[in-house]
Amino acid sequence: MQYEHIAIGQERVPRAAAPVFQHLVDTYASETNKTASLWRLFTAEDLLWRPHPRSSTVEEIMKHQLLSERRFFSEFLSFPEPPAAEVLPAGRTPEAFTARLVELAIRRLAPLAARGEADWLQPVNFFGVKRERIWIFWRRVLHSAHHRTQLTVYLRLLGRAVPSTYGPTADVTWSAADPTTTVEAAGRGSV
Repeated sequence: MQYEHIAIGQERVPRAAAPVFQHLVDTYASETNKTASLWRLFTAEDLLWRPHPRSSTVEEIMKHQLLSERRFFSEFLSFPEPPAAEVLPAGRTPEAFTARLVELAIRRLAPLAARGEADWLQPVNFFGVKRERIWIFWRRVLHSAHHRTQLTVYLRLLGRAVPSTYGPTADVTWSAADPTTTVEAAGRGSV
């Protein structure tokens, strides 16, 4: 797939010390790129928008993403992280939130790549239960995808184009795009 904007280029993604874990480093960079591409589409006027009084605002979701990533990587994965009071950007604009997301993610790539099997398989406390660090990492990826999906819906409700994340959208497609929207497409590859 071709993305309009790539915040973390492949040349910035380090090689994992244990090649079997390269997918963790690649996935984190890729997921950060997807989130940054989405956040860039919001305007400063959108930050206080919410689809329902009980929903979070765009800004609250962006703040939560930055703060919860910091907590996951520091508390559960034992990464060096800035103090929580220094995580949010000074400016409260989508551009500032996006730049901070990318800046913090780039700092995490080397520690991600340096982890070996013993570290990834070590059980640590996770909200009162023991979980392996690799499980916690994937939980972080899913948590981030959840909030990115929220903001994707917000864009659609605001009447904006929705960017490609894992494949084509109603707004973004390309010649090789082959979405699985029919039984025929789903059956491809069956024996």
